[in-house]
Amino acid sequence: MKIQLTSVMVDDQQKGLAFYTSILGFVKRADIPMGEYRWITVVSPDGSKSVELLLEPNANPAAKAFQKAMYDAGVPAAMFAVSDIQQEYKRMKILGVTFRSAPATMGPVIAAVLDDTCGNLIQLYQEVPQGA
Repeated sequence: MKIQLTSVMVDDQQKGLAFYTSILGFVKRADIPMGEYRWITVVSPDGSKSVELLLEPNANPAAKAFQKAMYDAGVPAAMFAVSDIQQEYKRMKILGVTFRSAPATMGPVIAAVLDDTCGNLIQLYQEVPQGA
């Protein structure tokens, strides 16, 4: 068993695609019309091309309530690993990204939480080398 596709709900697929590609640096893999919505996936340019993130339209009232509750509680919808969190934090701040928290050490990682502009909090993390 392996993880090949996971999703994050977005309140606007086009806005989500722009944020996840232009700001986070993912690459669009699929963009297929599906009636009112689209099947949009992105992949990491640095990771396995077979692991896709689906930008899921948030059209279900239950999903909207869940997404809002998680956002209001400060719970990230997804977590992405980075090799240099300070560099990513500075780069994204210059691009106008709103961070809920600046990079901080949390046990074996340094993590920061940002707003994806589509209704989610996203956590970036960098593993701290053992013995550091």
